[in-house]
Amino acid sequence: MMNPSDISELHFIASIADVHSIMEKGIFCHHLAQKLAHHDLSMPEVQDRRTTRILPGGRPLHDYANLYIHARNPMLFVRKERHSEICVFRISTNVLYLPGAVIADGNAASDYTAFWPAPDGLAKLDKALVLAEYWTDPDIFAYWNKKRVRCAEVLIPQRVLPEYIMGAYVSCDEAQARLTAAVPQLAVTVDAHLFFR
Repeated sequence: MMNPSDISELHFIASIADVHSIMEKGIFCHHLAQKLAHHDLSMPEVQDRRTTRILPGGRPLHDYANLYIHARNPMLFVRKERHSEICVFRISTNVLYLPGAVIADGNAASDYTAFWPAPDGLAKLDKALVLAEYWTDPDIFAYWNKKRVRCAEVLIPQRVLPEYIMGAYVSCDEAQARLTAAVPQLAVTVDAHLFFR
C-alpha cells in the first residue's frame, strides 16, 4: 500500500534531444506526440500492446501521458547503454490531483495491470515492489510480476503541462552539459545510480 506522502516526485524518461520542446509544450500523450518530430525511446512491441488498451471509462491508453512512480525500472534498464542521451524529468506530485488522472498498478501495457482513479489508487500499489531496488526472482512468475509492478504508472489525460516539471536527472557530466546547454533554466542533477551506472 502507498499513499501520496510516500512519493516526492514522479518521473518521465525522455531523450535529451527533445527536452527543449518538452519544456515549451509539456509531456504529450502518445497520440499527440505522434504529430510532432521526436525521439521515441519506447519499444515498438510494447507500444503495439498499449495501442489496444482501453482504460475504465473508455479512453484509450494512448490518450494519456504516462509518468512512472520511479524511473529506475525495466524500461530505463533496457536503455542503459544510451544513458548519456537520456534524462529523467522530475514531475510534481500535484499531477495526481488533476481531473481524470489514473494510477496503473504496474506497466499499463500488461494484461495483468489494473487501473484506479488518482490519488486514491495509490493505496492499491505494493510499495515494496514498486520501489524495490531489483525485480529479479528465481521464480519466473514472480519475476514477471515484479517487473510489471516496478513499472507502475500515473496516467494524465492528454498532456502534462511544463509548469509541473521540477527538474531532471542525468547519468553523467557529459549528459548534464548537454542538457544544461539545451535548457539552461532547468535544474539538473547527476544521479548515476538511477541510470544503472
